[in-house]
Amino acid sequence: MVDITIIGAGITGSLIAHNLSKFNLKVLVLERESDVAEGSTGANSAMIHSGHDPKPGTLKCRYNLLGNRMFPDLCKELQVAYLPIGAYVAAVGEDEEATLDKLISQCEERDVPYEVLSGDEARKIEPNLSDGVTKVLSLPTTGIISPWEVTIAALEEAMLNGVELKLNYEVKSIRKENDHFLINEEIETKVLINCAGAHCDEITSMLRESPYKVIARRGEYFVLDHLNGTFVKHVIYPVPGVMGKGVLAVPTVHGNVLLGPNAEDSEDRDDDSTGKGLDFIKTQITKTVKNIPYNKMIHTFAGLRPHIDLNDFYIQEDDQIENFIHVAGIESPGLTSAPAIAKDVVEGIVMPKFIDCKVKEEYIRRKPFINMTEMSDEEINKLIEKDPDFGLLICRCEKVSKGQIKDVINRKCGATTVKGVKMRCRPGMGRCQGGFCEPEVVKILSHELNKKINEIELDAKGSYIYMADAKEDL
Repeated sequence: MVDITIIGAGITGSLIAHNLSKFNLKVLVLERESDVAEGSTGANSAMIHSGHDPKPGTLKCRYNLLGNRMFPDLCKELQVAYLPIGAYVAAVGEDEEATLDKLISQCEERDVPYEVLSGDEARKIEPNLSDGVTKVLSLPTTGIISPWEVTIAALEEAMLNGVELKLNYEVKSIRKENDHFLINEEIETKVLINCAGAHCDEITSMLRESPYKVIARRGEYFVLDHLNGTFVKHVIYPVPGVMGKGVLAVPTVHGNVLLGPNAEDSEDRDDDSTGKGLDFIKTQITKTVKNIPYNKMIHTFAGLRPHIDLNDFYIQEDDQIENFIHVAGIESPGLTSAPAIAKDVVEGIVMPKFIDCKVKEEYIRRKPFINMTEMSDEEINKLIEKDPDFGLLICRCEKVSKGQIKDVINRKCGATTVKGVKMRCRPGMGRCQGGFCEPEVVKILSHELNKKINEIELDAKGSYIYMADAKEDL
C-alpha cells in the first residue's frame, strides 16, 4: 500500500513529491510519458513573475506572490540556476499607460518592488525597446529559471530519499475502495493527488463528474541563438490582455532569447505543433522590441497551458471524495506559483492526514549537474584525470562532454531519451540543433542503457531513432 500517489511529473507534482520526501512516507509519482517535465513544464516562458498582474483575490494572485519569494531559496537548495534579471512592462500610447497605472497600483497594494521609467529612460538601458514605447513599469523581482532543470532536480532529490517514479505509466482507471484508491487495478494508495495538467479533468472523471473543464491553450515560441544580453537584458512584456500576458522577449539562463507566446485554444490536448501562431508572434513582438535578429533563430516550439473554465487555479481536497486532492488549472503564473502550491498542498492538506508521521532524521541532497563551462581549467583537468570521458567533446555548440552525458543518464531520474539528455545537459540545444552530436548521444544512450541503437527514443512522445536498420557502430 502506497501512502500518497501523485499523478503527473510536471513541476508542481515534482515539488509536491520533493516536499513529501522529507517525511517517512511511501510516495509514488506516476507519469505517462517516458520522462518528467513534459507538457506545460517543458514548454513555457521559463520566467518567475513578480506578481503584479493576476486578478486580486484569486489563487493565482496569492500563489504568484508567495512563489516569487520562494524561488531564490528553492533554486539554491536544489543547486539549479536562478537569475533575477527583472522585467519591463512596456506601454504604447495613453490607453496602455492607463492600464499600466492600474498595474502600478497593484504593485503598491501587493508590496511588489517597482520603478516607473519613461520610454526614453528605458531605451537608454534597453536600446532595442521599440520607439513607440512611451512608459515602462520596471519589476526587479522578476527572475528566470530552467523549468525542466528545477523539475528534474526536485524529483532526483526526492528519489534519493525514497520516492518512487513510474514513467510510461498511463492511468486508465481509478476506483475508491473503502479507505484507499485502486489505480489500474494494481496500485493501492491512501491519498491521491491529481497533477495531470491538461488531463486533470479526465483523471477526475474516473471517480466523479469533474467540477471543472480543461481547455488546452497552445502557445508557440521562437528560440534565438546565444545572445547573452546583446539583444535584451530584461524580460520585455507588453501591457497584458484578455488571453494573458502577451508576446514577450525573454532571456534564458543559458543565454538564448525566447520570443512568444501566442495563445490559441486547442481541441487536441497533446498538440504541441507550431504553425500560424509564429506569424502572429512576429507581428506582435514589434510593438515592444525592434531590431529582432531573426537570422539568429535556431528553433521553434509550442506548449499547452491547462486553462480551466473557472479562470483560476483549483487546489483543494475533493468535496465528495475524501483523500482525493485536485491541483488543476495550473497555467500562468503556474510556474512561479509551484513552490507555494506544493508547500500548501503538503502542509495544509496532506500532512494533517498523517499526523503521526515524522520528518526524516537524515536527508540526502543531490549533487548539481556537472557544468564544465563554469569550471576552472584546474577543476576540468582534475575531472578528466578521474574520468577521461570528460575530455571528449560531444556537443561543440554547447560544449558538452561524453562524461557529462553519462552522468545525467546514470543519476536518479536519469535521461532515457535523446531529448532527456538534451534537457539535462544541453547537447542539441545549440546552433546545429543536434545535427552533429545527436548520433553520438544515441550511441552513449545505447551503451549506458544497454539497448540497441534503434531502440533509443528521440523524445518522450515515443519517436524512435530514425535509422531503423542502424548498426551498433553508427
